Amino acid sequence: MQTIIPYLVVKDAAAAIEFYKAAFGAVEKFRMAGPDGERLIHAQLLFGNELIFLCDDFSNHPASCKSPTALGGSTVTIHMISPNVDKTIATAVAAGATITMPTADMFWGDRYGRISDPFGHMWSISTPKEKLNPDQMNSAAKTFFSKMDQQQQQQQ
Repeated sequence: MQTIIPYLVVKDAAAAIEFYKAAFGAVEKFRMAGPDGERLIHAQLLFGNELIFLCDDFSNHPASCKSPTALGGSTVTIHMISPNVDKTIATAVAAGATITMPTADMFWGDRYGRISDPFGHMWSISTPKEKLNPDQMNSAAKTFFSKMDQQQQQQQ
C-alpha cells in the first residue's frame, strides 16, 4: 500500500464515486456505509495505480469530517498525471467538472489544466511533454513571469 493516501471528504459520497468512475476511470475497491445506512464512512477508489480514500461529510459529528462545500472551498489540489490531459479534462467536464484553468503548454514542460469537481475538490492535470532540468525550468519561469508582468503593466 502507498505511504500517503489522499482522503477526500464529500457531500454525497455515493454520487462522488460515480463521478470519479465516469470522469477519471476510477475503480471502486470497497465501501462501508455508516449507521444510517446511507452516508459512507469509508470507501476506496483506485485511480490507475493510486488509491484514494473517500467518505461522506459528517459535519455534525464530534469527529467533524467536513467537505469543501461545508467549508466554502479547499486549500488542497489533487494532481493527476495523464497520458492525454485534454481528453482527461474533456471527460471530466462531460461528467460534471468545471474548468478553472484551460489546458496550455506550460513553462515547466507539461501540458496542464485545472478543474473543480462537483464536490468542491480542485484537480490539476498534466501530460509531460518535455523533460527540463531545474536550470531550464527556472529560466523559462523567469521569462514567463516577466511577460506576465509586462502584460499587467500594459493593462494598467
